[in-house]
Amino acid sequence: MRAGTRSVRVRAPGKINVSLKVGPPREDGYHGIASVFLAVSLYEEVTATLAPGDAITVTVNGQGTLNLPHDSIPLDRTNLAVRAAELLAEVSPGRTGVHLDITKRVPISGGMGGGSADAAAALLACDALWGSGFSRDELAKIAVDLGADVPFALVGGTAVGLGVGDQLTPAISKTPLHWVLVTSDYGLSTPEVYRRLDEIRLRDGVEPDPQPQIDPAILGAMRAGDAQRLAPLLHNDLQQASLELAPALGDILETGKAAGALAGIISGSGPTIAFLTSSSGHAAELESLLGTEGLQASSVRGPAHGARIAA
Repeated sequence: MRAGTRSVRVRAPGKINVSLKVGPPREDGYHGIASVFLAVSLYEEVTATLAPGDAITVTVNGQGTLNLPHDSIPLDRTNLAVRAAELLAEVSPGRTGVHLDITKRVPISGGMGGGSADAAAALLACDALWGSGFSRDELAKIAVDLGADVPFALVGGTAVGLGVGDQLTPAISKTPLHWVLVTSDYGLSTPEVYRRLDEIRLRDGVEPDPQPQIDPAILGAMRAGDAQRLAPLLHNDLQQASLELAPALGDILETGKAAGALAGIISGSGPTIAFLTSSSGHAAELESLLGTEGLQASSVRGPAHGARIAA
């Protein structure tokens, strides 16, 4: 950063879980997962500005592409971006007061890791603002304490996540895949979706694998950028639980398929739905068709880059 810099703006991507398999609850209360994360071209934006004293404050606006409602987002220490800045401040000799301004573009409580993207962007912005000099790998180690999605938002691209999603292995996936996202005007609680999944399995007598694994065919299709091969492989163990909590999502999935999507999947714990298409043109056509059905649709592509300082 140049001398005298008082403000740094960083963009970080939301993600889709192209595949998500979930194990049983562990003794620590978490679930083992195996997921293929795909960063997509829908970015959160965080501007970090020097402030007097040593306080870390935050504001949020919904002036991004989707004009998202943001009244429910906390503006105190429970905000993940604030927690990220606090963690970095503990190990940064040059730390100062900082104000974080977040522009929301990723659906809120939508299963796309928007809060995690905010945290990743805050880490990178504060590192640059304070001249901390941490490498991307060092920031990722700090990010692990903030949740499994935060390290991925830092690196972006495509990755396999094991453990609780914190054991990340980058995967080769250079050819863009094109998607249409359909957002909802409500969110779903991730812990509640996991609880419902456990109830469903208990009710149905399902014994999940304690440590699920990824189907190699998924990575092969993504490496080739072959949407037709990938379409039947999309999978989300949380989908049934999300549908039980929000049955209207089933109608949206059917609408998307009827409109020509290759496949549709609830992203993570939902309620955002991702429809896979064959090309950018197909995505634009599907986005338009879903719009005529009264749905809030937006076309994106992936893989997208991780957190990056904006010009």
